[in-house]
Amino acid sequence: MEWFHTHIVFADPWWLVLLALLPLWIYLYIRRQRQQQVYMQVPATSGLKRLPVSWKVKWRRLLWILRMLVYLLLVVALARPQATDVLQNINSEGIDIVISLDISGSMLAQDFHPNRIEAAKAVARNFIEHRPNDRIGLVIFAGQAFTQCPLTIDHQFLIQQLEKVHSGLLPDGTAIGDGLATAVERLREIPGKSKVIILLTDGVNNMGLIDPLTALQIARTFHIRVYTIGVGTRGVAPYPVPLPGGGTQLQDMPVQIDEALLKKIASETGGEYFRATGNTSLRRIYNQIDQMEKTKIQVSSYTQYADVFFPLAIAAAVLLFLEMILRYTVLKSLP
Repeated sequence: MEWFHTHIVFADPWWLVLLALLPLWIYLYIRRQRQQQVYMQVPATSGLKRLPVSWKVKWRRLLWILRMLVYLLLVVALARPQATDVLQNINSEGIDIVISLDISGSMLAQDFHPNRIEAAKAVARNFIEHRPNDRIGLVIFAGQAFTQCPLTIDHQFLIQQLEKVHSGLLPDGTAIGDGLATAVERLREIPGKSKVIILLTDGVNNMGLIDPLTALQIARTFHIRVYTIGVGTRGVAPYPVPLPGGGTQLQDMPVQIDEALLKKIASETGGEYFRATGNTSLRRIYNQIDQMEKTKIQVSSYTQYADVFFPLAIAAAVLLFLEMILRYTVLKSLP
């Protein structure tokens, strides 16, 4: 990708200090004009208003304006303005990332604010927004797995699909193997040097057609790194339990995460396992993954300089010549 832009710089900018004299020049000119005014006492001024005003009087300030423009142009020309043309060649080696998100019923637990699934969506959105050069996709899983959004550089569309995710879209359960295998399927035929899966779950594999260890072997075969995140406080967490007459009631339920499996998946694919016990730790984990998986960007810059003071000097000479002609011809009688 190439970027080209032009801007103006000054080779000798200290000459621009002389522009500070312009306000003093204007002040002295106004003061001099006031001192030259002649006041007369007459019985009435109504007769004076009907007197025609000479065109020379109207053009009285022209000579002074021309002198000021000449001074301004000469000062800027002395500062040697230069047009710089900068050509930047940007080579970006993006990373292909699939976020595999657990949306089972247990993700409604409120040990995160407002619950696990909404906290996970918020952090994932922030992660996506800070990786503009990467293709990112989204897989969701519960009792089954589904590709919510294929790999795309259109992150606005991806975020829209992420916002539509909620618990209940898929049959309940925790199919970790299916969630991992579906993410691998999105990546395996995509050409690219760096492929990553971020798999987030809060439970133990109890559903699905593909065993998690089989999905692990497939990921290894295609050299895909898997970062696994177990979400849930330690001990018990408040779950919304449906009431017979409608509504829900919070009830403490034990938190069960198959950390041994998640650690094995991460370690054998070159990734890392993380445990998130709250919103803050979950944000910290995504930030850490973001730092570990940096997109490689190479920027080559080429700059050319071209002096543009000469047209300013020519313009100053032309205005000076014009001022001299007017001073000694049509405006000769003016001071």
